[in-house]
Amino acid sequence: MRLSLRPLLVSLLAIGAFGSASAADMKSVAITAIVDHPALDAARKGVEDELKAAGYQNGSNLKLQYQSAQGNTATAGQIARKFVGDKPDAIVAIATPSAQAVAAATRNVPVVFIAVTDPVAAKLVPSWKASGSNITGVSDRLPIAAQVDLIQKIQPAAKKIGMVYSPGEVNSVIVARELKTELGKRGMTLVESAAARSVDVAPAAKNLAGKVDAIYTSTDNNVVSTYESLVAVANQSKMPLIASDPDSVKRGAIAALGQNYYDIGRQAGRIVVRILKGEKAGSIAPQMGNKLSLTLNPAAAQKQNINLSPALLKSAAEIVK
Repeated sequence: MRLSLRPLLVSLLAIGAFGSASAADMKSVAITAIVDHPALDAARKGVEDELKAAGYQNGSNLKLQYQSAQGNTATAGQIARKFVGDKPDAIVAIATPSAQAVAAATRNVPVVFIAVTDPVAAKLVPSWKASGSNITGVSDRLPIAAQVDLIQKIQPAAKKIGMVYSPGEVNSVIVARELKTELGKRGMTLVESAAARSVDVAPAAKNLAGKVDAIYTSTDNNVVSTYESLVAVANQSKMPLIASDPDSVKRGAIAALGQNYYDIGRQAGRIVVRILKGEKAGSIAPQMGNKLSLTLNPAAAQKQNINLSPALLKSAAEIVK
């Protein structure tokens, strides 16, 4: 019997055509963060959930990959170059060091930053207007006056405020400068204690013991990655610890008036979706997180010798039990 190859060839051609169409429909998003900690993890989860909500399913019509630099800027550069080589439809860079590494690695692949306090000072974009480049994103910048208001509500008699920060992280340097200016307007002073590495955070906090009336922490990734070590010093020294990151309150700070990083992630995720649907990153102006909420931890306040007022407790969006 003689078999015809025509039906088989037609079938193979159909499969090939279908496979090509599927490949064309597949989108690719690469996510990188400078380090893993609760706030940055929440931001990443927000992006992923927003992509799902928009109909992008990992493994179906989306290839999603993630790598953390584990706090190492050299590793951040390696990840950036690897991701650029993969030619994804967008790269999401979480925190300033990762965003700077990705920005240095490409001028073509769309980049969406998250958790960058000042993208202009970080030289990611020239202004808060649409850049015309390949970069946009969502900043976690906070109104500094409101942060000092919170410090004064926690510790009304405070005159000297300590800050543990990483001098190599531009976000932290900017916050320290703005905080010093705002404190000066109120007759208060800032006492800085540098921590270049995560292992330096606890010694830097100990250096402030007996010298300050309270400690304020920004979203410094170096500090937040080892926050429990700072909390231990604050508890032992009875130094009130006020944060700008709500997740840090769950880890032992008394209070934070800050952004919800999951919400920032969702906000950035909406930008990623716009890019996947054809918009240019450079036509989308950088945004600021648009939700502030007060989180309090009465148990931490007790350990740090602070009584929270009924009015402050009533104003909290979340009270950690």
